[in-house]
Amino acid sequence: MKKAYYLSSCTTCIRILQEFKNEQFVLQDLKSAPVTPKQLDQMYALTSSYESLFSKRAQKYKHMGLKDKNLTEQDFKGLLLEEYTFLKRPVFMFDEAIFIGNSKKVLMALKAYLSDE
Repeated sequence: MKKAYYLSSCTTCIRILQEFKNEQFVLQDLKSAPVTPKQLDQMYALTSSYESLFSKRAQKYKHMGLKDKNLTEQDFKGLLLEEYTFLKRPVFMFDEAIFIGNSKKVLMALKAYLSDE
């Protein structure tokens, strides 16, 4: 399985998806099809951390005053299921690997992983 979770209104996500347009990813736009509990559990199985999936750059993170709270893993899980903007994007998921976010380091690791496939 090769799946990419992204946001269609995010220019960074679109630019990154264009870089990998020759790959056969199943695309899921988070705005029209938010992540399900089962999908989040699959991501967690590869990361062992809901916090690693959570975007602290999301506008709602600041607006909700979450940066001043001591959030637990269960808090992160609930927030990820409640609001699609909290998922760090894009997320590229394979049966045995996951790549989260848009940092150069993550994208280089994804390119290396795809070239080894």
